[in-house]
Amino acid sequence: MTTVRIFRSEEMTQEEERVLRGLFALAWGSEDFSETDWGNALGGLHFVAEDERGILAHASVVPRELGVDGRRLRTGYVEAMATRPDLQGLGIGTEVLRAVNEHIAEAYELGALDTGSDWFYRRLGWLRWRGPTFVRTADGIVRTEDEDGNIMVLPTPASGPLDLDAPISCDPRPGEVW
Repeated sequence: MTTVRIFRSEEMTQEEERVLRGLFALAWGSEDFSETDWGNALGGLHFVAEDERGILAHASVVPRELGVDGRRLRTGYVEAMATRPDLQGLGIGTEVLRAVNEHIAEAYELGALDTGSDWFYRRLGWLRWRGPTFVRTADGIVRTEDEDGNIMVLPTPASGPLDLDAPISCDPRPGEVW
């Protein structure tokens, strides 16, 4: 039986980190998940599906602040969502995402993530952001056109009305800002 376990980044063991990095290499290829990507997946909660075989899927939720229509929203940003390739399509990743969605709804004003696989998220309530994307830097707001159409959001009871065609901005961070 698969269960979803939740833990904070600082509670992660070295063995869990090793297994997760192996999972990401299997899911995306070793060159597609950098040290900066790993750093961006830390600092929040990790959701892992596991059974007697070990960790089967993972997602982390890290706190960020997104700007929408002049409002700053406390956002649970999903990072490092991956399922072992040999187990994809069996509902294991869906179990993890359901737990992630529940956490975001309870703890944040909005959920967000960057993906090219919107079909997976759409069926669990995520919406494609249609408006232009930006990052807020020390030098001002910078357009991130390459991310247009890749951002998805999960409204929560605290979101209030959202105009999916409005500009959206994120706080800066190392590596990929979205």
